[in-house]
Amino acid sequence: MKRQHLMTATGLGLLLAMGSPLASERLDHDEISQGRESGAILSMEQVMAGARAEQPGEIVEIELEREDGAYRYEIKILAADGAVHKLYLDAATGGLIKRKAK
Repeated sequence: MKRQHLMTATGLGLLLAMGSPLASERLDHDEISQGRESGAILSMEQVMAGARAEQPGEIVEIELEREDGAYRYEIKILAADGAVHKLYLDAATGGLIKRKAK
């Protein structure tokens, strides 16, 4: 019985250590600065203006992510009716990639 628990715990530990292949990659300060300088990443101000044009409301959260090698902003907006909208914008162009609403 102890051996089964140990194997289960070891397997779970390995899965957690590997992380999810679907998870976004972490960015560091230098990478973000280089992206801004090269034009691969728009400023937050530019992206916020584009997000507000797509969905009026109060921006409550912004994250810059890299997924599959491409940068994108994930922006949560609280609309006047109380709905929360999640927008995914291309970090280089500001174009809408995807939207979700709750």
